[in-house]
Amino acid sequence: MTTAQTETGLAYRRVLLKISGEALMGEQNYGIDVNVARSVAEELKAVHELGVQVAVVVGGGNIFRGVSKSAGNMDRSSADYIGMLATVMNAVVLQDALEKIQVDTRVLSAIDIPQLAESFIRRRAVRHLEKGRVVIFAAGTGNPYFTTDSAAALRALEIKADIILKATKVDGIYSADPVLDATAELFSAITYRQVLEKELKVMDASAISLCMDNNLPIVVFNMRHTGNIRRVVLGEAGVGTKVG
Repeated sequence: MTTAQTETGLAYRRVLLKISGEALMGEQNYGIDVNVARSVAEELKAVHELGVQVAVVVGGGNIFRGVSKSAGNMDRSSADYIGMLATVMNAVVLQDALEKIQVDTRVLSAIDIPQLAESFIRRRAVRHLEKGRVVIFAAGTGNPYFTTDSAAALRALEIKADIILKATKVDGIYSADPVLDATAELFSAITYRQVLEKELKVMDASAISLCMDNNLPIVVFNMRHTGNIRRVVLGEAGVGTKVG
C-alpha cells in the first residue's frame, strides 16, 4: 500500500464488487433502470477516487437466468450461455454510466464479443487496474453450470483482490431471511464453514469453498445505503457482515 493510500486510511487496496443483475433492475420487474446504474457508478467513482483499484462482476438475472422459470425446458448449457450474454449487456450499461462521469472503464468478457468488450486475459485485467481503470468482468467464467458468484471468486483470486464486496439489498448475513423472520439475527462476522453448514444464502457453495480454500475474505453489505462501499474500503466498523 502506498503512502498516499495509507494516509487515506484504506483497509483494502484492490477490491472486487459482486453486484447482481437484479440490483440494476431497481423497482422495475425486468430490465435495467438507468438511474440505478448511474447511482452504482457514483458509488464506484467515490471509491475509485480514494485510490482503490476496483473490479466488478455483474450478474444477469434482471434479463435472463439459466436456472429460471423463463428458461423452461431449454438445455441448461444453452440457457446459461444466454445468461452470460445478459451479463455483457449489464456490463456495457454500467460502463456507459461510469464513463459519463469521467471514470475510465474497461469491460473484459469471458466469451469473445470484440465489438463490445475485450477478451478476458488475467494480465491485461491487472494492468488496467494498475493504470487506474475500473474493470468490469462480463460473461461469468465463460462456462455453463457456473454462477456469477463463482466467477466473482475466481476473478478476485486471479487479480489478487484483497476482498470480495458482495452487494445485497439487506444489511448483511442473517440467521434467517429478515423479510420473513423478524427475529433473524444479523451477524457482524461469520466463518466460511458456518456459512456452508448453516446453508446461508450468501453466495453459492462452490464460491464460498473457493474463497475458504484461498483465505479470500468477503464482506456482505447493503448496496442501497449510499456510501457503504466507501465505508467498507475505509475499514469502518458496523457495515455488513465479514466472512473469513
